[in-house]
Amino acid sequence: MTLEQRRARDAWQRCERYKKEHANAAKALPALIMNSGLMQVLAFCHQKADANEVIAADLRDWLVQRFPSVFKGQKGFEPFMQALMGASSRDYQAITAEALAWLKWLRQMASARLGG
Repeated sequence: MTLEQRRARDAWQRCERYKKEHANAAKALPALIMNSGLMQVLAFCHQKADANEVIAADLRDWLVQRFPSVFKGQKGFEPFMQALMGASSRDYQAITAEALAWLKWLRQMASARLGG
């Protein structure tokens, strides 16, 4: 299975429980990340504690799977953020790129599941 297929499958499974507000949040997050940065957006989502945090928690889960040497299984908000703050520039850029790639799939899958 290719990485793209794994992203698609993960996004499809996670968005099974989503509602319209989750799909809307998923649509907005890539632009927010590109404009403000991954850590700032994750902090914003955590603070909002709504559909944004659900999406951010799903994203954190995916990134922990993809970068086990950086996150060491820590999925919670605070340990995840600590790991990001301690990551090398190269790792941080790779993690951000992976977040955007996964969110691309999540946006499409959530929209498809919710019919638009």
